Amino acid sequence: QTMHSFQKFQNTVLNKKRKEPVEQYGTKAVFGLSDAIDDTRWSAAVTGPPGDIVSLSICSAPDAPIGHYKLTLDSNAQFELILLFNPWCPRDTVYMDSEEKLEEYVLAQDGIIYRGNAKYPIPSAWEFGQFEEGILDACLRILDENPKYKRNPGKDCSGRRNPIYVCRVLSAMVNSNDRDNGVLEGCWRDTFDGGISPMAWRGSVEILRTWNSTSCLPVRFGQCWVFAAVACTVSRALGIPCRVVTNYLSAHDTNANLVIERYVDENGQLQNISKDMIWNYHCWVESWMARTDLKAGFDGWQASDPTPQEKSEEVYCCGPVPVRAIKEGELTFKYDTPFVFAEVNADVETFLKYKDGSTRKITATSQVGQKISTKSVGSDEREDITHLYKYPEGSDEEREAFKKAKHQNKLLKQPVNSGLHVNIKVSVEMRKGCDFDVFAVVNNTTPVEKKCRLVFASRGMSYDGSIGQECGFKDLLNVVLPPGGERKVSLRLSYSKYCNAITQDNLIRLGALLIDYSTRDAVLAMRTIVLENPEITIRILGEPKVNRKLAAELIVQNSLQDPLEACCFCIEGANLTAGKTITESVEPGQEAKVKIYFTPTRSGLRKLLVDFNSNRLGHVKGFRNVIIVPS
Repeated sequence: QTMHSFQKFQNTVLNKKRKEPVEQYGTKAVFGLSDAIDDTRWSAAVTGPPGDIVSLSICSAPDAPIGHYKLTLDSNAQFELILLFNPWCPRDTVYMDSEEKLEEYVLAQDGIIYRGNAKYPIPSAWEFGQFEEGILDACLRILDENPKYKRNPGKDCSGRRNPIYVCRVLSAMVNSNDRDNGVLEGCWRDTFDGGISPMAWRGSVEILRTWNSTSCLPVRFGQCWVFAAVACTVSRALGIPCRVVTNYLSAHDTNANLVIERYVDENGQLQNISKDMIWNYHCWVESWMARTDLKAGFDGWQASDPTPQEKSEEVYCCGPVPVRAIKEGELTFKYDTPFVFAEVNADVETFLKYKDGSTRKITATSQVGQKISTKSVGSDEREDITHLYKYPEGSDEEREAFKKAKHQNKLLKQPVNSGLHVNIKVSVEMRKGCDFDVFAVVNNTTPVEKKCRLVFASRGMSYDGSIGQECGFKDLLNVVLPPGGERKVSLRLSYSKYCNAITQDNLIRLGALLIDYSTRDAVLAMRTIVLENPEITIRILGEPKVNRKLAAELIVQNSLQDPLEACCFCIEGANLTAGKTITESVEPGQEAKVKIYFTPTRSGLRKLLVDFNSNRLGHVKGFRNVIIVPS
C-alpha cells in the first residue's frame, strides 16, 4: 500500500452486545496520520522509510478503556487488538516509577502468600500465572460477565478506562455470592464435598481455566487467600500493579461500630452470641493507582477485598480504599473505608457470661491488625507493612487518627488493672504428631492473698475464628496466690486428642480464664498456636534448561504416630510442566520419596511449587526457586 492510502483510522471497543461505540465515552476514536506520535491521545504516524511498504506506529490514549478493540483503516483493512493498563506510561493512572517494583507487582508470575499466625507467619508459594495461555482471555471475560456490563455494555466499557472502577468490578466478580457468574465459591465448612479444598490450590491458572471452560460456573472452593490470589492474577494480567497482603488478627465488624464483642462462659469457651469475629488472619489485595476522585495525597496502594464478607452498594465487594486513608482515619473516603479500618483498628471487648445468664466485662488483652505482611520486592523475605495502615500504638498521630475516625472506644479506653495477670507460654517447637505442653502463668500483684479459679482450655480452630472440638482442658478450683505470688500451670496437648480436633489450618486456640472469688473480677488470656507440618525436601536433578527434561526428587517424613494413606505429590509452576505421582502408604517415621519429571518452557527465575496430600497430614506445601537458563 502507498502512504497516502491511509488517511483515516477508526478505533472502536468491541462488545458482544453490539452497543454502538461513542466517541464521547471513549469507546470510539477517529484520527488521521500525524507527522509525529502524540502520546496524549489516539494518534498514528509513519515510522518507516517511503516506498511500496509503509510502517506505521499507532499510540493509544493514556485514558482509553481497556479491552478488545477493532482498528479500521479507511473502511478497508481491519485489525483486532487488546489494550491493557500501562504502568510504564507516566500518563496512565496506574503508573509506577520503579522498574524493580514493576518486575515484582506486574511481571512476576509467582509469589508468596502469608498464613499461619502473627507469632508464626508461614510463607506459602503461589503461581499467579497471568501470562499463561488463555488467562488473559479469562480475565477479560470476567469483565464481560459482570452485571454492570450486561445492564449497560456501553457505559461499562467506558468505565474500564478507570482502574478504580475495574478493581471494584473484580472485587465483586472474583466471588460468586451474588450469583453473577463469579469465579470462586467460598466454603468455610470442615468438609468440601462437591469441590476441591482451598488448601489444595497451588495457583490461579487452573481456577481461571476451569471457570472459563465451564461456561462461567463458580469454581469450588475458595477461602480468603485464594480469592485474593486470583484477584492479584487478574489485576496483573490487566496491567494493574497488585500484591497480596495478610492482616493477622483481622476483625470482621458486622455492625459497623468499630467494636468486636466477645463472650466467654465460665469454662473459658467462646460463645456464638455476637456475629463479630476476629480472624486469625485475613488476606486481601492492594492495587497501585492514582485517586483523582479524592483530594491530593491518597494515591498509591489501594486495598480491595474479593472475599465475600459484607455487601457494598448491594453486592459483595470491598474497596478500593486508599491505604493512607485507613492510617489517617478518613472514614468518609470511597470505598468501604470504615470496614477496612475496623479490620486493623477495631477495639475488642470481652464479657464473661455466667451460668445464671448475667454478664460482666472482663480484662482481656487483644489487639487486632498485627504484622500486616506481603512479599518483599525482589526476594522471598516477608515485608511488614503495618506502618502503612497504622501509626505506632500510643502515639499522638494514632490518637489523632482515632479522633478523625470518631473511634470513641479507642479514645476513652483506659488500662484496667485488677492486680491479677495471666499469660500463656508455649513450647519452642510444636510439630504436628508430637505431644507437648503449654503453660498458663498467673500473677497476683496486689498486697492481699487471692483465691481464684483457673480454667485452662484448648480447642481446634479455623483461620476465620470458628472454634471446633476441645483437645485439652484443666479446671483448678482452688488456686491460692499470695501477695506478689506467681503460679505456672501446664496443660498437656497430646496428639491422640488433638488429631481429630484440628482443622486443615493446624490451629489450636488456647484460653486461660482466672476468676477472683472475692470480687468476681476475671482476667482472660487467649493465644492461637500453629502446629508445624513436616518440611518437604526438594532436590533438582539435572541442569535446568529450557525444553530440557528435569527431575525433582521430593521427600517428606511421616512425623505422625499413624500411617499416612492416599499420599499424593503434585508440582506446579509458571512455565513448568506439571506432574503427579501417587505413592504407597507411609508408616510412622518413614519417608515418602518420589521423582517427578517436568520440562521448563521459558528461561528465568521460577518457583517450583510442591504439594503433598495425605489423609492425616492434609496438604503440606513447599517450594524451591529454580533458575532456568536458555538451551
